[in-house]
Amino acid sequence: MGIIDFILHVDVHLGKIIVEYGILTYGILFFVIFAETGFVVTPFLPGDSLLFAAGMFAALGSLNIGVLFFLLWAASFLGDNSNYWIGHFFGQKIVDNHRIPIKQSHIDKTQTFFQEHGKQTMILARFMPIIRTFAPFVAGIGKMKYRDFVLFSFIGGLSWISIFVLAGYFFGNIPLVRDNFSAVIMLVIAVSVLPAVIKIIMHKLKK
Repeated sequence: MGIIDFILHVDVHLGKIIVEYGILTYGILFFVIFAETGFVVTPFLPGDSLLFAAGMFAALGSLNIGVLFFLLWAASFLGDNSNYWIGHFFGQKIVDNHRIPIKQSHIDKTQTFFQEHGKQTMILARFMPIIRTFAPFVAGIGKMKYRDFVLFSFIGGLSWISIFVLAGYFFGNIPLVRDNFSAVIMLVIAVSVLPAVIKIIMHKLKK
C-alpha cells in the first residue's frame, strides 16, 4: 500500500524530496529509474508517474529540464543494460533460486511477449509496468544479440522519457491536472499500455 500511495501521490512525495534534499534529488531520481529496470527484483518501483511528476516540477523551476531529461534517459538505458547482462550470465540460476522473490508468471508473460513481438518488445515493454523490468532480463536469458538490444533499448528509453517527462512539463501544472493528479496518473498509465494491448489483441485476432 505504501508503494501504491507513493505512485498515486508522487507529486506530494517528490515535492518533499526536493525541499529536503535539493540537488541530491537528481541522484534519487536517477537511482529509482535505474533500479526499476536495472534490478529484476524491483518491478514495483514507480516509473511513469515519477517521470510525469518530475517534468511537472521542472516546469515550476524546481528541477532543470535539460539535466533531468539526460539523467533519466541515462538511468533507463544503463538500467536496461545492467539487467540484460544479469540475465545473460545468471538469468536461469536467479529464476530457479526460490529465495529470490521473482514470480515465474512474470517471466513467462515476458517470454510470450518476446515471442509475439520480437525485437520490438524492448520498445513496447517500456510503456508496460512490470514487463519493462523483466524484458531486458529475459532478453539476456534468451541471448538476444547485444547490438540489437542496445538499438531497441536506446529507442525505447528515449521515447519513454520524452513522452512522460515532457507531458508533465507542458501539462502537469494545468489546474485541472494538478487538482486531480491521482486520476490523471491512472489515466496516464492506462493510455501508456493501450497501444501494446491493442497490438496483442490484433495479433490474437489474426491467429
